[in-house]
Amino acid sequence: MHWRSHISGLAFSFVFIVSYFTNKFVLSVLKFTYPTLFQGWQTFVGAVLLLLSGKLGWVEMNRIPRSAALTWLPGSFLFVGNIYAGSRALSRIDIPFFFTLQNSSHVVSYSIARAFLREKTQWLKIASIFLLLLSAVNLPLHDPQFDHNSYLWALCHLFCVGAYRVFQVHKSTNLSDIEQQCINYLLSVLLLGLAAHPTGDITGALEFPSLQSRTFHCGCCASALLGFFLLLATARLKRAPSLEHFRVWVFLSKVTAMLLSPLVFNMDFNSASLLCVIVSHIGEALLLYSDRESPP
Repeated sequence: MHWRSHISGLAFSFVFIVSYFTNKFVLSVLKFTYPTLFQGWQTFVGAVLLLLSGKLGWVEMNRIPRSAALTWLPGSFLFVGNIYAGSRALSRIDIPFFFTLQNSSHVVSYSIARAFLREKTQWLKIASIFLLLLSAVNLPLHDPQFDHNSYLWALCHLFCVGAYRVFQVHKSTNLSDIEQQCINYLLSVLLLGLAAHPTGDITGALEFPSLQSRTFHCGCCASALLGFFLLLATARLKRAPSLEHFRVWVFLSKVTAMLLSPLVFNMDFNSASLLCVIVSHIGEALLLYSDRESPP
């Protein structure tokens, strides 16, 4: 059983890294910066494959009651904001910097939990939250390729991620993670499809230079399939006895992706921005440790 959990973790890590690299390639190298279409395509394929897998019995997914689906809708709206803003930000921000900003979503989760749920907090967790916030605030000041709009989208992304995390933990529903994601996918397809024309993404995509490129087609297909495989790998890894096991693998996957990204993509960084990245992930490691040590 122990070695099976490691295999599940390694599989998750591999799909996580390749998925992020594929998305970064399409967004930054090919410069397909039309998120309503890119994310709409990914969620459409994900929804079709998920419904098909449920029909064939490959994944455990029950019939979703209408009341449960309506109760989950706020989380789905946050999910749409997460993927749309994340796509905008990732297209112009390097992966290590993107993860550093994304880590500060824990500040949002902590603030919501303190303000509305009155949760008590250990001093170690407060210290880790401080490090995450400190690194995220200082990173824009030292990023050699700072782009104002991209950082605004990153701010929207981390807010949606942080709020979604709290909603998912504290919203009492009988929906499994797979069922929640199915609702997320379906709402994403609807909202992003409706927004594709008003945002000008359809017009821009028709003029996209690499529209007929085989590389572009392969990248889009790979990104959609990898997103679905990442969902399955996540669901499998979460079957571990504790959620900390899953979070540790996410942390290791992010660190590995950051170490490999300079070998795959052109990056411009300096010692100050690198220090922000290091401090942020020290803060995340402390957060993992503080949650592990906290009483149930």
